[in-house]
Amino acid sequence: MGERLGVFGGTFDPPHVGHLVTAVNVRHELALDRVLLIVNDKPWQKLGTRDISPAEDRYAMVAAAVGSVPGIEASRVEIERGGMSYTADTLAALHDEAPGRELFVVLGTDAAMGLPSWERADEVRERATIVVVERPGSGEGEPPPGWSWRRVEVPRLEVSSTDLRARVADGRPLEYLITADVIATIRARGLYRERVAS
Repeated sequence: MGERLGVFGGTFDPPHVGHLVTAVNVRHELALDRVLLIVNDKPWQKLGTRDISPAEDRYAMVAAAVGSVPGIEASRVEIERGGMSYTADTLAALHDEAPGRELFVVLGTDAAMGLPSWERADEVRERATIVVVERPGSGEGEPPPGWSWRRVEVPRLEVSSTDLRARVADGRPLEYLITADVIATIRARGLYRERVAS
């Protein structure tokens, strides 16, 4: 059997405890070897909706966030490819790197509902199992028919990257919402200070 690899893509602007709790719980529940937190280079679903921090800054925050957590890693695969970040391209690259891998794409319920609208959705469906992350007792929906998928329940943590950016801008506390290493990275790089969060 090849590696069981979780693919958890995102803008991560900034990464917070909700992202980390999701990654460690999915890894445990599905007995994955690793979960990659893949930093989007240019997230096609968010471009034009707000200012997005440079990819290198977002990668530095994700690397700081995962630290030495076993089996959770920051990934530059989409940054190095450049351009729009499409899951189909990322899955193809990860498959080509190790054809025996079993790939699991980690998504929230809302994103899972929108799978048919994704760029080259058929390629995503063929290459990966979809992991729908939901909160306890939510009984939320499921992906469209024809998709291989698993449901994983994770603790309910209402943390918003939008709120975190606003907190940095107006000096409110960040402790326990993001890790100390991410806070240090935000401060060292001067992120979110001049931005009005939207």
